Amino acid sequence: MNLESNTRTMDQRIFGMGLPVETVSLYLLCCGLSDSGAAISKTHLLGIWNSSEDELIRGLETLEDRNILARAVSDTEADPAYQLTDPKQWQV
Repeated sequence: MNLESNTRTMDQRIFGMGLPVETVSLYLLCCGLSDSGAAISKTHLLGIWNSSEDELIRGLETLEDRNILARAVSDTEADPAYQLTDPKQWQV
């Protein structure tokens, strides 16, 4: 849970978008990281992701393409940070 706003980040609309199961799972992991106050980054995600790194990268690209995730300012291009966007901005 996001302690600052006392709301959860996960939005039910993700389930009706026709995305691959792996991409939806990745979204849920991103929400969990965000709710716990951890940065959404490739390194953090790889620590909890149970599929291949290639599948993770494809999922991140899909979430970015659909404007569900946006790259945040990061110190390194090798491990970019992401932020969840407002569901109103998603490309359904």
